Amino acid sequence: MALWMEAGAEPKTEKELADLDAIAALKQSTALQLKEKGNEYVKMGKKHYSDAIDCYTRAINQNALSDAEQSILCSNRAHVNLLLGNYRRALQDAEGATKLNPSNVKALYRAAKASFSLNLLAEAKGLCEKGLQHSSSNEELKKLAKQIDIQKSEKERRDAEVSKEVSSAKALVSAFETRGLKIGKPMYQELTGLKKPTLDKNNILHWPVLLLYPEVMSSDFIEEFCETDILTNHSCIMRCVGNGKPLPPAHVGVICFLFLTCDEQAYAGVCLSKRDILRYLLEGTAASHVEDFGNEESGSAQSSNKGSIPQADAARWVKINEKRTLYDVLKESSCVVPGIPVFWVVSRNSSFYKDFKSGNCTPI
Repeated sequence: MALWMEAGAEPKTEKELADLDAIAALKQSTALQLKEKGNEYVKMGKKHYSDAIDCYTRAINQNALSDAEQSILCSNRAHVNLLLGNYRRALQDAEGATKLNPSNVKALYRAAKASFSLNLLAEAKGLCEKGLQHSSSNEELKKLAKQIDIQKSEKERRDAEVSKEVSSAKALVSAFETRGLKIGKPMYQELTGLKKPTLDKNNILHWPVLLLYPEVMSSDFIEEFCETDILTNHSCIMRCVGNGKPLPPAHVGVICFLFLTCDEQAYAGVCLSKRDILRYLLEGTAASHVEDFGNEESGSAQSSNKGSIPQADAARWVKINEKRTLYDVLKESSCVVPGIPVFWVVSRNSSFYKDFKSGNCTPI
């Protein structure tokens, strides 16, 4: 009997030929029956989608139908996988269907839809165009092509925004390096939010600056402080000790302190790497998810200071001459900027001053 013939052997008798024809007809009939059963399962709803896939798979495995029919089976299975959200499997099935029959418009549509769902926009667009070449009036393909165009435009807009944010952050890092500034771990973000420095067209830095008034447990936040401004240019430093309260006449002098470090575990005056500075600058932007910064990833942004301040200079207050510019203060070798400049403001004539300077008072 033909069933027991060795693989590759040619039938020698009319009986063997008849047996092979009968087997082929049986397999063909079985495949068609499985196909119809699979179609019925699809109509019965989501609970039966797995049954439909099983039927289509068994029909395909019969290898008894023409390429055109096999293409329909693969396309049908792609359809069910799309309904289940199995987009990668749907794409594989739909691509298999188009290989068997390049003019299978449904398969091309399903391949395009799966690619679109996988955010493979260029591939999805190309598949839509192929489908429209075979069926220029196909409304489903036209609608999908429009959706792809909208998504592509949105992706291009987002990519451009991300690229702009990354370029701006890299320009800031370069500005820090040029100025010899040291950037450390951000502090007091609960008071400042996600405000970051900016670089204008004249390559001048504009910093958000936090002013802390420990005597009254208050603060001021200057959103834009030009690096070329002197500290006393901002009237709130000269007029108040927080909460907009005017200084008493006896407290006419004001001293600014730059806080380097109080808690070595939390801060310790350590400079951030370029990568960490970039991640900090991009926090809260459209590029916050970016991980690959190319050549900017490694190394400290401050090549001249080896990434930290000497321990002898750490954990102390530094008295600031309020007539100096912000840049002059920040470029000091003992200064590590905790994300943005943070100053403590205390009246020279206050009884609180000596205790604060000696470290007997806990900073805000």
